[in-house]
Amino acid sequence: MKRHFIGLTDTGVVRTANQDNYFVDDELGRFFIVADGMGGHAGGQEASRIATEVIHSYLAENWDAPLSSEALLKEAVEKANFSIIEDQQTHPERRDMGTTVVVLIFRADKPWCAHVGDSRLYRLRSSQLEQITEDHTWVGMALKKGEINAEQAKFHPWRHVLSQCLGREDLQHIDIQEFEIKPGDRLLICSDGLTEEVSDEQIQTSLANLKSCQTTAQDLIDTAKTAGGSDNITVVIVNQE
Repeated sequence: MKRHFIGLTDTGVVRTANQDNYFVDDELGRFFIVADGMGGHAGGQEASRIATEVIHSYLAENWDAPLSSEALLKEAVEKANFSIIEDQQTHPERRDMGTTVVVLIFRADKPWCAHVGDSRLYRLRSSQLEQITEDHTWVGMALKKGEINAEQAKFHPWRHVLSQCLGREDLQHIDIQEFEIKPGDRLLICSDGLTEEVSDEQIQTSLANLKSCQTTAQDLIDTAKTAGGSDNITVVIVNQE
């Protein structure tokens, strides 16, 4: 199967620095990463940079190792978490830094995803949008338990409170899953700078009308900025042919 892809990031309208980082495996299209840092300008930038670079390096170095895809992802993300904690210990001024992460890999043409936090992976199939990842937030947990509904979740004041992120010694769980992909499917990885400003319905329409990954990614970023652009915006699109 052939795939086309692009990654773009933008500081947005309100912020003065970009705490998001992403990686796209331009040469082989094997893996894709989005990380959204937190903990002040320097801390957030550093946390997302460390996560992206450590995961990218680990995947590249161990791609052909006799590891299952699940084990490969787990070790990559755990190594990133440990590296951020090490940096916190060396630089106390960054002790509060952390980051979300979404990692998408295609190994033997099978897609796997690992994530921590509230950056998201979506799949569009036959013009229907599905969120593959589950937000690690207080609101996400309340929604799962039935304590609030989907409409309340959209505007809840605690919707940005993460239940876990990288950069914490008490990291409890990394969500890792294999999922199905078919020709014609379109995947989107994004930070919450997009989803806070752009509805799922708007994302669905943009991906369904995709002419090129570059144009659609830029359109999504522009839509988020027009809607307020209150946070950094990062978009990675993968179009499966």
